[in-house]
Amino acid sequence: MSKSAFMPATLQASTLYLPPGPWLTVLDCLCERFSAISREQWRDRIARGRVLDANGQPIAADLAYREGLRIHYFREVPNETPIPVQEQILYADEHLVVADKPHFLPVTPGGEYVEQTLLRRLIRTLDNSDLVPLHRIDRHTAGLVLFSANKQSRSAYQALFPTRQIDKRYQAIARALPELDFPRLHKSRLVEGEPFFRMREGQGQNNTETRIEVAERNGDLWRYALYPVTGKKHQLRVHMAALGAGICNDPFYPDIIKDAVDDYDRPLKLLAQGLRFVDPVKGETRVFESRIRLDW
Repeated sequence: MSKSAFMPATLQASTLYLPPGPWLTVLDCLCERFSAISREQWRDRIARGRVLDANGQPIAADLAYREGLRIHYFREVPNETPIPVQEQILYADEHLVVADKPHFLPVTPGGEYVEQTLLRRLIRTLDNSDLVPLHRIDRHTAGLVLFSANKQSRSAYQALFPTRQIDKRYQAIARALPELDFPRLHKSRLVEGEPFFRMREGQGQNNTETRIEVAERNGDLWRYALYPVTGKKHQLRVHMAALGAGICNDPFYPDIIKDAVDDYDRPLKLLAQGLRFVDPVKGETRVFESRIRLDW
């Protein structure tokens, strides 16, 4: 049977090179390395062809362990909770896919999310297992995400980001700041915070930079246009909170909302609204605009 029969385009496998150890079988190694998954669950995955060898063929439950052996396995989350939001594909060609990601949907698998991610949904819709996100936005943030659709041209698109050849524009709704002058440039050093998923401003040389403008005034709330020069984790959320205007409905900044659960009626008022760059393959200027709108 062909490799494609066991590795459908709707899924992507994780890869593990077996580490040194005393195990007799690959199953023994998997059980100890991923102790949160029971031996019965691993046996079930193997029986269903969800654990593959380097050639993409299903392994046997008694396959002998060998250090360095390459194993592919498909992550599974039992009873994964559906996320009741819908993405939209704005553009697709043989090299590039542009999608509008709704609030609450993760870009890639992780933690409790596997199938309920933008990447997995697009792989199923476009039947292209080569899709790879070229950048990320937070699960709570909505808006534009670029994907490479072709291995051969991927590096050309990936180079746009570290070399700052792509202009990004965000929009946020937050408290009015009449005491400050705009437009303004906010620079700071972002470091890891507590708990682990937060960031904070710290001492030392600046490693983040955001240009902030006021796009619209509406009483106590303003709509801000945010232009990140750098792209650190949670950069825009931390910078706005540092100015005294944490983005509306942000569960992490300036303070953590304890026991916060997803409230689809109260999304984070942050949108990746626009992208502009020169296509490195076709040489054309590309301009993409999100169709999502932030209401007051």
